[in-house]
Amino acid sequence: MVQTTTRPAKGLGIWCILLGLVLLATGLFFAIAGGKLAALGGSKYFLIAGIVTILSAIQFFRRKASAVLLFALVFIGSLIWAPLDGGFDFWPLISRLMVPTGFMILALLTLPALRRRAGKAPAAKAAWLGSAVLALGMIVALVQMFQPHPTVAFDGEPLPLVPVDKAHAQKNWENYGNTSGGSRFVALDQITRDNVKDLKVAWTFHTGDIPESPTGNGAEDQQTPLQIGNRIYMCTPHNNVIAVDADSGKQIWKREINAQSEVWNRCRGLAYFDINKPLPQPTAPDSTPITPVSLPAGDTCQRRILMNTIDARLVAINADNGEFCQQFGQNGIVDLKAGLGDAQDPKYQLTSAPTMAGTTVVVGGRVADNVQTDMPGGVLRGFDVITGQMRWAFDPGNAEPNAPLQPGQTWARSTPNSWAPMSWDPAMNTVFIPMGSSSVDLWGANRTPLDHKYGASILALDATTGKEKWVYQTVHNDLWDFDIPMQPSLIDFPQQDGSTKPAVVFGTKAGQVYVLDRLTGKPLTEVKEQPVNPGNIPNEQYTKTQPRSVGMPQIGAQTLKESDMWGATPFDQLVCRIAFKSMRYDGLFTVPGTDKSLSFPGSLGGMNWGSLSTDPNNHYIFVNDMRLGLWVQMIPANTDAISRGSNGGESINTGMGAVPLKGTPYAVNKNRFMSPLGIPCQAPPFGTLSAIDLKTRQIVWQVPVGTVQDTGPFGVKMRMKMPIGMPTLGGTLATQGGLVFIAGTQDYYLRAFDSSTGKEVWKARLPVGSQGGPMSYVSPTTGKQYILISAGGARQSPDRGDYVIAYALDDKADK
Repeated sequence: MVQTTTRPAKGLGIWCILLGLVLLATGLFFAIAGGKLAALGGSKYFLIAGIVTILSAIQFFRRKASAVLLFALVFIGSLIWAPLDGGFDFWPLISRLMVPTGFMILALLTLPALRRRAGKAPAAKAAWLGSAVLALGMIVALVQMFQPHPTVAFDGEPLPLVPVDKAHAQKNWENYGNTSGGSRFVALDQITRDNVKDLKVAWTFHTGDIPESPTGNGAEDQQTPLQIGNRIYMCTPHNNVIAVDADSGKQIWKREINAQSEVWNRCRGLAYFDINKPLPQPTAPDSTPITPVSLPAGDTCQRRILMNTIDARLVAINADNGEFCQQFGQNGIVDLKAGLGDAQDPKYQLTSAPTMAGTTVVVGGRVADNVQTDMPGGVLRGFDVITGQMRWAFDPGNAEPNAPLQPGQTWARSTPNSWAPMSWDPAMNTVFIPMGSSSVDLWGANRTPLDHKYGASILALDATTGKEKWVYQTVHNDLWDFDIPMQPSLIDFPQQDGSTKPAVVFGTKAGQVYVLDRLTGKPLTEVKEQPVNPGNIPNEQYTKTQPRSVGMPQIGAQTLKESDMWGATPFDQLVCRIAFKSMRYDGLFTVPGTDKSLSFPGSLGGMNWGSLSTDPNNHYIFVNDMRLGLWVQMIPANTDAISRGSNGGESINTGMGAVPLKGTPYAVNKNRFMSPLGIPCQAPPFGTLSAIDLKTRQIVWQVPVGTVQDTGPFGVKMRMKMPIGMPTLGGTLATQGGLVFIAGTQDYYLRAFDSSTGKEVWKARLPVGSQGGPMSYVSPTTGKQYILISAGGARQSPDRGDYVIAYALDDKADK
């Protein structure tokens, strides 16, 4: 009998010590860190919970049943505090309650033995029932972790499918954004929301150019291929161009260029021109005619592919055989560094597709961020599509922007630039250009009136002459790197009387959606100038207000509160709360200063170069975003004395330490606002897909996109399909079959959503992640519709590949 009673007592003692140690560590962490949070003016929950948890741990060491009662107070307090603090949304509640619930189950299971030791009735049934109820709750919560939790749930009736008018069915995908106006909408309906489940891989092609480095400084595949007739034209991160058969994926020709750059090796797309195709002429009043062209004697390059390269060249390639168009520029190449002055790699390069505007090829250029004040200028140029001769230049740093360069001159240095894709309206013969900011992005004390005019704006230029038509600015004196990062989409904007008006719609890194009159550049929805706080940088040209597009939904641009802080556990949530309360934060336009400040969304998001897709039949636009905050600190420094500088790559945003902004009195230190586990500090979702009804100007549905299957803390894949919603990088495709396709997630999938309801209706596992834009075409040979995606690897993923994959309906399902 002695042996029998001693062993359970000894086992209970060991268990209570172990449980007590875990609770003691938890309580000490909560009490110490919670005390710091309380001292910063934050929630006192963690301090109080920590103290009571310590008391509970002590009682467990003493093997007293009161230990369970004490922790029950913590648990009940957590149940009350969690919804009061974070609301009833799923992920905030999970973060706050899962750990206390787990501890409470262990405490209840220990209670009967503690009561027996004290000579009391064990109350085993009540304890086991309570623990079973809590365990059941945890199981239900666990199941719910694998279900999507829309931030805006669809609550209407699904829209009917609109059959394609055969006279207007899509024949080719000839532009980066499908149409010259960047619609990313395909007027094909062979694949619909009803039969998309039968999509299968039709063919796979390997480009032979595997991207390198997941940091953003190496190569990345971000392309959207073109389709003309029975050929697909694609480009690789090092600017090799390949033509393949549209039905089989077999290579027809390959032009190897193998361009190299120190950073940002990528090719987002191509342009196409066919001299035999009828040349449209503008119909809008006072529009400049499009200049006709003809082939010089001996030039057989009738159909040509145009591409910008990462080493700043514009190349023309014969679409029929892959040879350089010899009479374009110098043997098929135009040097885009000409006239820029000091523009060696990686200060100046081109990553987006050129814009085919009638017979003028319009190009911008990426000027590296966060390097120095003396950088190449952001001159915009138009070239003859046949000869490669420059027709015009628009220098945003010159009071006479179209003035020709004189011998020995260069275009103005360090001016706002355009690195993202542009759009062209043939009816107006106007190019719509998304503009970024002047160097060095975060410091603007040296900016000129022209920098202020053109920075972070949409600029409309005459495609034939390069003359300015209008300019509209979205950020004044941009100190956040809030470039306009995407191709503007040209739409017919519905009016209240049932009519439509030609408009430009686009999203920004600041999470804003703007709708502008295409003719005048005036907003068609309400924009408010809201007061903002200045900073403490001497001579900085702070503005009193900043615009916010309040007449349209703002995506992921809410003003964060302490209660918005999140973590996979209460521990990293507490660290995030302390970090949040320790920083200066005034909302969207919190200016950088010598203290540590928070920018949300940061320069990587909300919306980026993937652009919007549109549904002209239902007047919907589809927006995908990322929600990654960034903390920033300007450090007074002799920047010339700091040896390590930025090369303009993305690693400056991933904790490389203080980086000199050469030519300024400051270095900058910045990093993503993450928990110790490497998870964004604010509550999920971290990336969404939204449908916006342009008639009501409201979000119809908004769903999280992407799971943690292929990512996780410390770079370890969690391998769990929890649709928490991950940052998206890459665009969407809308179809007349009632679908929206997206692949630019952190997990390795191409997905299709019902464009009417936001329900995920199909997904295909990719061999690696994708940052490419999905596109769709119909084969003129077989009449089969394909969905095409390029997969080279997701951002922040080590898995890389060189895949281009086409999907089509299963032959049996298609009959």
